[in-house]
Amino acid sequence: MTTSTPAYMLGHDPWAAHRVHLFVPGKPAPQGSKRHVGNGVMVESSKAVRPWREDIRQALLAEHDNAHPLAGPLAVTIQFVMPRPKSHYRTGRNAERLRDNAPRLPAGKPDIDKLARAVLDAIGSAHVWQDDAQVVNLHATKIYQALDEKPGAWIEITSLEQAG
Repeated sequence: MTTSTPAYMLGHDPWAAHRVHLFVPGKPAPQGSKRHVGNGVMVESSKAVRPWREDIRQALLAEHDNAHPLAGPLAVTIQFVMPRPKSHYRTGRNAERLRDNAPRLPAGKPDIDKLARAVLDAIGSAHVWQDDAQVVNLHATKIYQALDEKPGAWIEITSLEQAG
């Protein structure tokens, strides 16, 4: 039995009109656990997640017509551009150069699944889609920012059904 590769994976893009693609600057914050504070009230453990989600929401509201949420199955790709700690750089006149032992990728905290959850919740609050259950393909990566790059997240949401 042979199967063909879907068109959206080959670069052929009949759904380009049903795509949202943007960069949201800022420090990516994870959607942490919630804690109960009494009377059925739950609050986020991380104070940084609320402003990060609001930055994403505002960027999406400016980019996408939220009066027409995307329908059908969706693919979401997120590339988190994490701030590189100052300790990764040399000092003095070589302050722009990385140390030889600086890690290439941010393999530590925050967890990528919690970062992605914060983004997905922000996308839902911007009414880009009807329900986050529509996401059938999720791809997330973490990289360190380059010296001339801002931290933040590249977010792409693509409809996997061609409009008829």
